[in-house]
Formats: sequence, structure tokens, C-alpha cells
Amino acid sequence: MVCFFGRLSLAIPSLKVSAMIPILFTYRRCPYAMRARMALLLAGVIYQAQEVSLRDKPPAMLALSPKGTVPVLLLPTGEVLEQSLDIMRWAFQSTRDADGWWERAQTSDNQKLLALCDADFKQHLDRYKYPQRYSDALGAQHHASQAVAVLLEPLEGQLKSHPQLGGVQPCAADIGIFPFVRQFAAVDPAGLRPYLCRR
Repeated sequence: MVCFFGRLSLAIPSLKVSAMIPILFTYRRCPYAMRARMALLLAGVIYQAQEVSLRDKPPAMLALSPKGTVPVLLLPTGEVLEQSLDIMRWAFQSTRDADGWWERAQTSDNQKLLALCDADFKQHLDRYKYPQRYSDALGAQHHASQAVAVLLEPLEGQLKSHPQLGGVQPCAADIGIFPFVRQFAAVDPAGLRPYLCRR
């Protein structure tokens, strides 16, 4: 088997691969990578982080995952996880979800919020944060308003009865959504207040 470390590829006997720790290709500001890192840390998984420059993606990562996006997790078995939610699931389930992070996220309401976050909200977030990248006559403020409507308002409604999406304690849905809300709020913190104060 061949295992990759940054730009260096090493042929490693299969018997030794199982003794390795997982390798995570990540980018510090990517919300998908953030949720994966938080899950690994909260689950107590020891891993090696390989910080990636998105302008100069390492051949090792592209060999493992041609899609060229982070996060990518190489497991000691040689299996490659290319989706952030799959990495989160693996992290908690590989440690038997001792603190219930993954289990508490499995309610229908939490799964719906995660789906909204990764689909409609992310689409509006990108067009709000990077309007120059999209030929969209609707404008950034339209997408900001839609982002609030599709996710932040339902999220606020659910958090009125509980301090966390996991109830009294946070869950994987909290950390799965948080990096995207953080990114949205960072675009224009002052401009976000009218939406949050709206009733």
C-alpha cells in the first residue's frame, strides 16, 4: 500500500498501515474541514493534520481524492473518507460515541437542519460572501435574507426550547452547523443584527 504525507509518497507494508494514525487533509478556514476537525477532537481521535493550500493542492491529496476539496481523511486501513459528515460519523462511532455526540444529532429536526445547512443555506452563503464570483442579479443582500430565512430562523426557533441542538448538551449537529453560521456572521456582523432582532 502507498500512504501519502504532504508531497511525499511512501510505500508502506500493509501490516504497518494499521499502526498509523489517520491523516486529515484540511484547510483552517473551510467550514467543512472545521466540522471534521471538531468531531475528531471531541471524539478524542489522535490524527495528523496536513494543512492544504487550496491554490496549490498537494498531489498526495489529489491521488487519494481527485475531487480536490477538503476535508479528506486517510484511515489506517487505507480507506479514504471524502465527506465531512462521513468523517464526523466515523470519528464518533469509532470511539463508540461514548458521550452521545452522534446519537443526539439523529433526531428528525437536527437532520433537517443539517440538510438545510449543506444545501440551501450554503448556496445563499456563497452568493452573499462572494458576490463577485456569481452572475446573480438578485444581489448579496437578497441572499443574506434568504440564508436567514432558510436556516437561521428555524435554528433560532429550535434553540428557544433548548440551549443546544442536542438538548441540554451539544451534539454533532451543533458542531456541524456552527462553522457555516460563523462564516455567515463574519461577512457583516453589524448588518446581521436586524435579521437576528426581527420577530
